[in-house]
Amino acid sequence: QMPHTLAPPVARRPAGGRGAPRQRRPRGRVPAVIYGRGRQPEALSLPQKELEHALAGIAAESTVFELAIDGTPVKALIREIQRTAVRREISHIDFYEIHADEQITVEVPVHLTGIPDGVRNAGGVLDQVLREIEIEVLPAHIPERVELDVTALTIGRSLHVRDIQSPNATILTDADATVCTVVPPRIEEVAAPTAEAAEAPAEPELIRKPREEEGAEGEGEEAAGGKEKE
Repeated sequence: QMPHTLAPPVARRPAGGRGAPRQRRPRGRVPAVIYGRGRQPEALSLPQKELEHALAGIAAESTVFELAIDGTPVKALIREIQRTAVRREISHIDFYEIHADEQITVEVPVHLTGIPDGVRNAGGVLDQVLREIEIEVLPAHIPERVELDVTALTIGRSLHVRDIQSPNATILTDADATVCTVVPPRIEEVAAPTAEAAEAPAEPELIRKPREEEGAEGEGEEAAGGKEKE
């Protein structure tokens, strides 16, 4: 992997630790620290806007960065990024210096390729349950991602970490961990009527007569009653 150069100059800053008051931090800059094998932790600072732009759209945890610390190039990985709670701006960043001969542990994305047979021919749904794996690798061989072909997957079948090929790297994630599976299409069931509801007799429909008809019937009954009395 070619190192991703952070063009903004990285400056050393007075040691104060992460708990230093905010007002002491230079405006528009992000406090950072770099450490590594045989290197004492060193406090740094980077320009806020340039750093946010450099990290946009990349897998920061598996990307090698080249920092220019007071003009001296240093290759490093990002080990931790802290962000503000509301605006999600970077508030602190940890760098780990790496060396060409040092095996390092990183997490890389898992990218699925192809359309599963169970999706194409049976209407199934591809469910990816594992999106990153952990590997041990030399800095020069860090992949941007690992790929897994899902074309042959049928309904109910799964692929696991052991199915992933990653040359020049040792996969540390459990080999039996499921990466993805094809599940059957979801069918909404319509509840059948219960036996009681099926056997219950239909209630007669009550039709109310208009008032005019009720009044006419009432008058007819009174007239009939009068004739009988006579």
